[in-house]
Amino acid sequence: MGHTQWLNEEEMRAWMAFIPASTLVARELDQQLKEDSGLSHLQYEILIHLNGAETGALRMTELAERLINSKSGLTYQIGQMEKAGLVTRRKCEWSGSGVLAEITDAGRTALEGAAPGHVEKVREILIDVLTPEERKAIADGLGRVRDRIVERNEGGTCW
Repeated sequence: MGHTQWLNEEEMRAWMAFIPASTLVARELDQQLKEDSGLSHLQYEILIHLNGAETGALRMTELAERLINSKSGLTYQIGQMEKAGLVTRRKCEWSGSGVLAEITDAGRTALEGAAPGHVEKVREILIDVLTPEERKAIADGLGRVRDRIVERNEGGTCW
């Protein structure tokens, strides 16, 4: 095994700020969405991706990759959302084995209702706390972190 390069004081400070901040942001957003719209944060993200798709539908595999979620976890969420009338599932016309998830009119209505409160909460707990320079640094840095992990896992996802 190689030599461990321990974190210095500044690196440890960054790491120790990141861990609770990421957990608290996710918890706050999930709580806000559940209280205001009855959606989980994952369900909200599903609706965002489906609504943003040209046809309002995506293959389940592609949706799982975009969400960085397991196929089984996504299947469960889509099942719950289908029961609520927010999405439907259907076979891909061009693929014998593929399944599409598609947003419904009720899903679009739920998304439109949830979006204002969600954006207000994102601003309150993250965006408005940071300076423009800090936002740029975080976007650039965490974008590189995301890209590095995705690149390492291409050909065999970790989720």
